[in-house]
Amino acid sequence: MAYATLPAQQAIYAPYTVIDKSRQGVLRSEADRVAGLASLTDIELARILNMSVRNLHRLKPDEKLARDASERLLLLTNLLRHGLDVFDNDSQTLTEWLRSPIRELNSQPPLYLLDTTTGFGLVDDVLGRIEHGIVG
Repeated sequence: MAYATLPAQQAIYAPYTVIDKSRQGVLRSEADRVAGLASLTDIELARILNMSVRNLHRLKPDEKLARDASERLLLLTNLLRHGLDVFDNDSQTLTEWLRSPIRELNSQPPLYLLDTTTGFGLVDDVLGRIEHGIVG
């Protein structure tokens, strides 16, 4: 089930919800809130959203991200929610995991792969394996 925001920590957006919300655009303020879940810096967030830090900073909190950046933010929201579920809502552990090289990810930190949609899928797959106790 899709929720408009993540505060209840249960927002996993279904694929068609991601499409619809991406087309509508997501507010810049939502990007800041989602980044706070994993203590992402503006540099990290801008890289994930495929935009420059300067352009990210230019957006006011009530302005909407472009469609592609909105989609990436929603994918990030889903990924972080999954990560928090896997790590028992321990955001510190999730933050450390995102920045640690992972053998299953070609010894790259998960955060490094989140600049592509394929990377989102790979990172989510690893979280799924951790969730089910399958260690590579």
